[in-house]
Amino acid sequence: MIRKAFVLAAGLGTRLRPLTDQLPKPLVPIGHKPLITFAFDHLIAEAGVEEFIVNTHHLAEGYAVAFPDGQYRGRPLHFRHEPTLLDTGGGIKNIADLLGPQPETFIVYNGDILTDLPIQPAIDYHRCAGNEVTLVLRSQHGPKHLAWDPASGRILDIRDRLGTGAPQAYAFSCVYLVEPAFLERIPPGEVVSVIPIFLEMIRRGSALGGVLIDEGDWRDLGTRGEYLRVHRDLFARRGALVFPRYGAPDAGWLDRVHPDASIAEEARVLGASVVGRGTRVAAGAVVEDSILWPDANIASNARLKNCIVRSSQTASGEAVDRDF
Repeated sequence: MIRKAFVLAAGLGTRLRPLTDQLPKPLVPIGHKPLITFAFDHLIAEAGVEEFIVNTHHLAEGYAVAFPDGQYRGRPLHFRHEPTLLDTGGGIKNIADLLGPQPETFIVYNGDILTDLPIQPAIDYHRCAGNEVTLVLRSQHGPKHLAWDPASGRILDIRDRLGTGAPQAYAFSCVYLVEPAFLERIPPGEVVSVIPIFLEMIRRGSALGGVLIDEGDWRDLGTRGEYLRVHRDLFARRGALVFPRYGAPDAGWLDRVHPDASIAEEARVLGASVVGRGTRVAAGAVVEDSILWPDANIASNARLKNCIVRSSQTASGEAVDRDF
């Protein structure tokens, strides 16, 4: 069991604009759930996490709206705002006090990925190997920037920055196990990525390891195309092996139409479409493979295909591959 997790949520989500002009990327809905809640559910189910630390920056006020009581499923959420983005390393250093006076092993998990890879094997390996940091690796998905030696379990290079020439055959899953000693490697009050710190660990022969876990699904929801594709894939799996493997505690999170939405009898909702809470679809409208966020409005006789309609926006006329 890992008691605390640091979920990174301070990014700008620039590749997903204009969706992230209204919400930070980790709060963008997947079905009827904010993306970041899948990270919380995953960490609770697979690692037994009891407390979450979340860094914020862009549209940080959205988290108070999404989690007004400062908790999720009875677990406290500690939000640490970054007025200036501190990057991954600076972000970890900035939450050191929230880890407690005697910090334990913690998990760092990007709040803008969607995955159900098994976490317990990574925890077991991390403890057995005695690593200071263990990166969870994938060989099948994501950009392959990491050189890793399966025999020793050590990371050899990152993007060939050390000039080793070692094959970069592995992708970083954006999930890693960290010992408190790592905090001492990060300079306080600086904007710094973990990458140069990891590279220095490799140079010094420090315990920077990796563990390969290809089981489960893994997605980076970096583009609108991937955002729509995830919904198509989720609907295609219904009744079979449905994501996530660990189970989602929110009944109906992938229902096509939220029970509080209003759909006119003469309207049609087709394909991998989601109609959010409070959304209104007027008579004659046809919505196909489109995501309608909560409190959106679809005008009479609108024809939408592969569209995303944000909260409080109105979509009318005929539109294909458009964001409202």
